[in-house]
Amino acid sequence: MGVPAFFRWLSRKYPSIIVNCVEEKPKECNGVKIPVDASKPNPNDVEFDNLYLDMNGIIHPCTHPEDKPAPKNEDEMMVAIFEYIDRLFNIVRPRRLLYMAIDGVAPRAKMNQQRSRRFRASKEGMEAAVEKQRVREEILAKGGFLPPEEIKERFDSNCITPGTEFMDNLAKCLRYYIADRLNNDPGWKNLTVILSDASAPGEGEHKIMDYIRRQRAQPNHDPNTHHCLCGADADLIMLGLATHEPNFTIIREEFKPNKPKPCGLCNQFGHEVKDCEGLPREKKGKYLERELTMASLPFTFDVERSIDDWVFMCFFVGNDFLPHLPSLEIREGAIDRLVNIYKNVVHKTGGYLTESGYVNLQRVQMIMLAVGEVEDSIFKKRKDDEDSFRRRQKEKRKRMKRDQPAFTPSGILTPHALGSRNSPGSQVASNPRQAAYEMRMQNNSSPSISPNTSFTSDGSPSPIGGIKRKAEDSDSEPEPEDNVRLWEAGWKQRYYKNKFDVDAADEKFRRKVVQSYVEGLCWVLRYYYQGCASWKWYYPFHYAPFASDFEGIADMPSDFEKGTKPFKPLEQLMGVFPAASGNFLPPSWRKLMSDPDSSIIDFYPEDFAIDLNGKKYAWQGVALLPFVDERRLRAALEEVYPDLTPEENRRNSLGGDVLFVGKHHPLHDFILELYQTGSAEPVDVPPELCHGIQGKFSLDEEAILPDQVVCSPVPMLRDLTQNTAISINFKDPQFAEDYIFKAVLLPGARKPAAVLKPSDWEKSSNGRQWKPQLGFNRDRRPVHLDQAAFRTLGHVMPRGSGAGMYSNAAPPPATYQGNLYRPLLRGQAQIPKLMSNMRPQDSWRGPPPLFQQQRFDRGVGAEPLLPWNRMIQTQNAAFPPNQYQMLAGPGGYPPRRDDRGGRQGYPREGRKYPLPPPSGRYSWN
Repeated sequence: MGVPAFFRWLSRKYPSIIVNCVEEKPKECNGVKIPVDASKPNPNDVEFDNLYLDMNGIIHPCTHPEDKPAPKNEDEMMVAIFEYIDRLFNIVRPRRLLYMAIDGVAPRAKMNQQRSRRFRASKEGMEAAVEKQRVREEILAKGGFLPPEEIKERFDSNCITPGTEFMDNLAKCLRYYIADRLNNDPGWKNLTVILSDASAPGEGEHKIMDYIRRQRAQPNHDPNTHHCLCGADADLIMLGLATHEPNFTIIREEFKPNKPKPCGLCNQFGHEVKDCEGLPREKKGKYLERELTMASLPFTFDVERSIDDWVFMCFFVGNDFLPHLPSLEIREGAIDRLVNIYKNVVHKTGGYLTESGYVNLQRVQMIMLAVGEVEDSIFKKRKDDEDSFRRRQKEKRKRMKRDQPAFTPSGILTPHALGSRNSPGSQVASNPRQAAYEMRMQNNSSPSISPNTSFTSDGSPSPIGGIKRKAEDSDSEPEPEDNVRLWEAGWKQRYYKNKFDVDAADEKFRRKVVQSYVEGLCWVLRYYYQGCASWKWYYPFHYAPFASDFEGIADMPSDFEKGTKPFKPLEQLMGVFPAASGNFLPPSWRKLMSDPDSSIIDFYPEDFAIDLNGKKYAWQGVALLPFVDERRLRAALEEVYPDLTPEENRRNSLGGDVLFVGKHHPLHDFILELYQTGSAEPVDVPPELCHGIQGKFSLDEEAILPDQVVCSPVPMLRDLTQNTAISINFKDPQFAEDYIFKAVLLPGARKPAAVLKPSDWEKSSNGRQWKPQLGFNRDRRPVHLDQAAFRTLGHVMPRGSGAGMYSNAAPPPATYQGNLYRPLLRGQAQIPKLMSNMRPQDSWRGPPPLFQQQRFDRGVGAEPLLPWNRMIQTQNAAFPPNQYQMLAGPGGYPPRRDDRGGRQGYPREGRKYPLPPPSGRYSWN
């Protein structure tokens, strides 16, 4: 889930990290839509090497979308997932690796958050069903009409959890999908594909980070690899920074709910014109490297170490494993406050807070105590801001109420939509003036009638119009009760009494809370930089301590039990599921959730309280659920383990990653030989055959092999009868338990040129014009109109006094290279850039690697992008977000052309691509 509001804060503070990507749409010919050819150059003028998909961010919107009708069944869900992956692949067009990671069994620290989310979803679903039935009964009792209630099975999104039949079927479908694309899509021709499904333990994004860490520790790793990670979680930004890879891009879909508007006077956010005070504009354009740069330090400044400290400080505003400190709210500028305190205190600390995922608690203590000194003022300012906001809302409601009309005309004078007056049942006034006069007279002669009352055609008050506002709609809305009152003296005592049910004078308990939180900070940072050091640790409280309580943490032990193993999938289901989702579990296991005599029945409350904790909405509150005792859970499950069927035992086992390649890939023959020889021992991956990737291969019992039919798990899609792809088990390089992955920029890495305008540009420009970078490529030639285009405009646009933008403008000279405004199209995906925006081609200048680096050549088999061509491509590139183009073919699946030779950008010579069968998904019929 990441950090709430983090991306919104980041994109507002650093707006230039957002680049709207260009997306090529499928073309249509004679009513048949032709898929995008991803083997052609990327229209964004940047070539990515590796694409990583955090699959849970794709699975959820495809299975239960919020902006369109949900799929009717599981098969349609799988097709929607395939379509979404196709769309992302066509935007990014990776040339080396596609890594697809689904959330597996998570560490115990994450299970608290998973449990809270699933219990909430179950409770909200039941409450929504009850409310829907209540309103339906009320309407029918009043004589209203409603269509017959449609009886359909509600999709329980809790099934998107490791160990369920749904996730097992998804893994099979993705294997089929990968094989299909490797056989039939030219963009996948030389691609290495790795699938880490839900049987492989670990969260999806952290499995991706672990792969990157282990590969960059190998001698054959290309330090200038251009990575692209797809996912909407805000913590992906911090994870990308933690890799210290110079070329790291995140692609996410644009989402603009209730986009705020700036003040009309000062053009700043956060207030309206009537509240403008003319304050100086908040400093913008200070980006991370520039903002963290510090002078006159008693130690050598290193921007990479400063970024690591920044990532660590972001943990204090909350994440998936720890609650945020009460005084640090991201919406109140907590990260800016932490950075300012950090820059003021770091001169005294004698060094950085972190190093390669390990924390210096003595230095962290100095930062936290500095925050603690201003906690009281933070709480008072929060209260003042809340009171000011409520006053503005109250005044706004009064204005709206004052501006309402005295009455709403009804009957023959009721306002109608255009073209609806002639509809059946509409009344026509024979004498509108007389009817209006009678209505005014009725209003003047009836002082007892509310001024908001509307009238029927006979002049009587309408029973349904102009009803007074109900009590819940009035200005006296009840505010959530806050017993802590952090803005008043004694806030710390009230906080510990209300939240922990202990007295603030209980120093021993407070130290226990602080120590657990410090352990959590160390665990999370280690998780981000070194991988999961303990699957067992978790934070055992619902709330966080105060920053002022961190005194003495330098003497606290901060380590945790290492080497523990993760839960098994069905065990995790028992730890995170409510009883309402027990249908995904074996019957005897399900009984433990509902049987009153169960030894763990207290883990599954039917109802639970939600503490708003100073917030306004329930989703912002804290779900007060009992924590799962691992020892009690395992003891109860020992009695029901013998009841598992062989299929359930298979789903309950832990798996690993699977690697796929097509027949044109250099690894294909090597893997095929392993199967032919029946190699029983793991074999090293030859890095020279797969762009430096290293690890171990082992034979897969359920492998996809050449010349063997790949059966489709989706009935609407055809079997692959002429398969040439191959799969094999893959394991990342292994290291000693005490090995430390260095969080540094690798030798040979070339940081892209700075994008921001230098602060001293005006002094040193000598009259030269500074040009901002647009898009990814700083060398991209902007689209412009040539002389012929201007002549055409002169013919088609009116000539007159001031008529037309180009009416009296002479065409530019032939050497004109100016910029042409290119409008951003609605629905385009957004790509936040972390440390860079493009990778220099052929920038690897270190020792010659073992692999032969094959970069994409724009000049081979590609149509030249002339200015008018590029303009047309850009204008036709819009693709509405979350709109899956249901193309022709069975079930709306995109068809493929049988004749590959006729497509531009795909050479006819060299290795021949196999022709798919003349029927099925790729048929032109």
